[in-house]
Amino acid sequence: MPAKPKWAQLAELIREQIASGELAPGDKLPSTAQLREQHGVSAGVVRQAILVLQMQGLVEGVHGVGVFVAERPDA
Repeated sequence: MPAKPKWAQLAELIREQIASGELAPGDKLPSTAQLREQHGVSAGVVRQAILVLQMQGLVEGVHGVGVFVAERPDA
């Protein structure tokens, strides 16, 4: 079985951080540049991972401010 794409691996890592409480609702995610540096990936990989997490309702982007962990209505 082929390895998961890098964007999927990054999205899964962030998803796990949210599920574990390491990243709580309202927490700001590291910037694209910080995530690129920390994980050795391209900006496109970071953007794709964030896009997937936004579509899943786990994070919310605020233009010019950053990306934040979404408030969970069931929490």
